[in-house]
Amino acid sequence: MKALHRIIAQARAVPKNIVLCEGGDARVLQAAARAASVGLAHITLVGKPAAILALAREHALDLDAVRLVDPATSEESEHYAQQLFVLRQAKGMTVEQARIAVQDPLCYANLMVRLGDADGCVAGAVHTTADVVRSAIQIIGVDPAFKLVSSFFLMMLCEPFHSLKGGFIFSDCALVVDPKAEELADIAMAAADSAQALLMEEPRVAMLSFSTSGSAHHAAVDKVHAATDRVKAQRPLLAIDGDVQLDAAIVAEISQRKVKDSVVKGRANVLVFPNLDAGNIGYKLAERMGGAVAIGPLLQGLNKPANDLSRGCCADDVYNVIAVTAVQAQGGR
Repeated sequence: MKALHRIIAQARAVPKNIVLCEGGDARVLQAAARAASVGLAHITLVGKPAAILALAREHALDLDAVRLVDPATSEESEHYAQQLFVLRQAKGMTVEQARIAVQDPLCYANLMVRLGDADGCVAGAVHTTADVVRSAIQIIGVDPAFKLVSSFFLMMLCEPFHSLKGGFIFSDCALVVDPKAEELADIAMAAADSAQALLMEEPRVAMLSFSTSGSAHHAAVDKVHAATDRVKAQRPLLAIDGDVQLDAAIVAEISQRKVKDSVVKGRANVLVFPNLDAGNIGYKLAERMGGAVAIGPLLQGLNKPANDLSRGCCADDVYNVIAVTAVQAQGGR
């Protein structure tokens, strides 16, 4: 799995401070212990230390290299509460409500990231995606370069039976249900940045549709075409094709026949889906029928890195997302 190996090597090269907030879950503890022991990242676990250590002993895990923080006793809690109050007072939050809120490990972890005491946050093994994303948006905030937070999956096709090999970015497959053209353009640019950071190669973006180069006429096609034009105007050096069907996006011979003056030339490594229906179905088809490894959903468009986990994740999934989050932090988002 060369792309994933590169990400792990890059994370270890410049270890970042990654905070986890679900220390009551054995999968998270296993990943935390492993990540800290191999130098993938400096790991902080937010929660009740006694309960975390008891679970670690139950699973024979060594957390000596992991920092444990209890919001109930931390010297930073009052400072965090004051900062949260300033951040959320316009929404009606009082100081006392802020003091209560910072006792929640997810809130505390995201405040650590916002205030520079951690470089990125990973959650979702226990929390819902809605909770993870809401907390990240409210506390860490949206990157001014984008107008929304979206998601992507890092898809790995590295098995001998894969005719198409390598790492790919699929976006958006988990958050934005039916993006308008402007939003779709933002998703595409964020996904291109994700490819640059994580695939460590130049992004080649395909704006997917059931149409190629206007072969069909429909409002859905118009949206993709408008989004593509918007990206081209804002990032004229980015390799992007759209509207384009999947086969023309990833098969060079078909691209030559169907896409006049293509800059991607059937070698897309970033697939941008027109809506959540297509994105969610697409990544699951690639995973379940195509044998791809799916890492995510990962978040893009935030001020600083915070990533979601599937509640069905395994310890390896958590470890891999820690690596991705660390590499995102190296790039500044």
